[in-house]
Amino acid sequence: MCGVGRRANVLVLAIMLGVDAIVLAQTEIKPPKNKFTPAQDVEYGEKAAAEIRRQYPIITDEQIDSYLTMLGNRLVAVAPPELNKPEFKYSFTPVNVKEINAFALPGGPMFVNRGMFDAAADEGEVVGVMAHELSHVLLRHGTANATKAENPWLQLGQIAGAVGGAMVGGVAGSAISQSSDFGLGTLLLRYSRDYEKQADLLGSHLMAKAGYDPRDLAHMFETIQKEAQGGAPQWLSSHPDPGNRTEYITKEAESLTIATPPPDMSQFAAIKARFASLPKAKSVAELSERGASSAGSASGSGSIGTPGQPIPEPSSQYRTFSAGNLFQASVPDNWTTIASKSEVKAVPQNGYGDLKGQTVFTHGVEFGIAKASSRNLQDATKSFLQAIAQNNPLLRVAGDQQFGRLADRTALVTPLTNPSSLGGIERITLATTFLADGNVFYYLTVAPEADADALQPVFKKIGQSIRLMDGR
Repeated sequence: MCGVGRRANVLVLAIMLGVDAIVLAQTEIKPPKNKFTPAQDVEYGEKAAAEIRRQYPIITDEQIDSYLTMLGNRLVAVAPPELNKPEFKYSFTPVNVKEINAFALPGGPMFVNRGMFDAAADEGEVVGVMAHELSHVLLRHGTANATKAENPWLQLGQIAGAVGGAMVGGVAGSAISQSSDFGLGTLLLRYSRDYEKQADLLGSHLMAKAGYDPRDLAHMFETIQKEAQGGAPQWLSSHPDPGNRTEYITKEAESLTIATPPPDMSQFAAIKARFASLPKAKSVAELSERGASSAGSASGSGSIGTPGQPIPEPSSQYRTFSAGNLFQASVPDNWTTIASKSEVKAVPQNGYGDLKGQTVFTHGVEFGIAKASSRNLQDATKSFLQAIAQNNPLLRVAGDQQFGRLADRTALVTPLTNPSSLGGIERITLATTFLADGNVFYYLTVAPEADADALQPVFKKIGQSIRLMDGR
């Protein structure tokens, strides 16, 4: 291959000149700062992967699946040991989507669009994109972005979950975010140009070690650029071009020794033909439309079932979620988590959504942060309740406030009542405690009076599961 030839010529010239052998050095790639653990990468990635499999048309063809897994495993086998964390759980899934794209989630799940195979001239170009995506996983770029958020609430409302659309971007990212545990904020929707260049360079290293010419990656980027047709292709919406991509990848290739013997690439033509025989591929726009109307987790605006209809019995099985590095809690696994910029709700089917033109929250729990007006918990809670009452003028304290415990901290528990949007009265319980930074963390439960007693054991169990991780 050309990379080997160039290096051999340099060595021959050095010997002829009677000087020490010249060895071109490959670029050293250092992972960015990251406050999250590899186990958290895996947790977030697996949650996102489950949601993607619900929305994306997964290809179940055994030959295609085996081929893609073989390519992925070939790259994982040559990954630097110091980056290839033992916690990572790799998977390589083909999806019947027509745009040229691929994306990897924290911890290892990777999805490759059919459009990538349709556009590729050879196996090396597909492997190049996979190597680029695997590099994002190895360098933990998703949660490194999250680490940049100094405000813990940003980590809760925008980053927690670190899920799917983070790497997809564009319309596809929007589709995934609508059914992801916390939705997606801008901090994970796009990689920085520095991270892109790191993934390009490390990807070229992986390719060479696996026996592929890294310049195939540059060729694929040129193909992706041509897809733009006057507008940014889907890939570039989440993978900004660092500039001079072909130039620096080609230069990096000159410093690399391509492993021999080269891998067997004879299957590529047959697999490409097999892709072409599949049913018509979906566009990301079609997936977005379907995702917006599907049930499941939400990003803060979609209905969870039909408010006013009976809610199902809470599952006896609970799932634990981590909200960035701020808190974690467990909720029934048939409840849906919804995030906005100021809070996270967990609700049963029919417990949240549109009712007579208004968004209502009739059943469930809410976690959030409020700015403290005082270092006295009673005074801080009073100010918080006054703020809530501005939009709920009939909200009333329904008994004595009592001190208790929340996440092993002193908490103030306040019973409340409010008119229910379903008719009658709803019962609300608010528990407040201080975070290490002086702000108030709150846990709120709500249910119509008719359902309140039945849900009380569930509310209590959720409250007991809360763990605050703010370093206090």
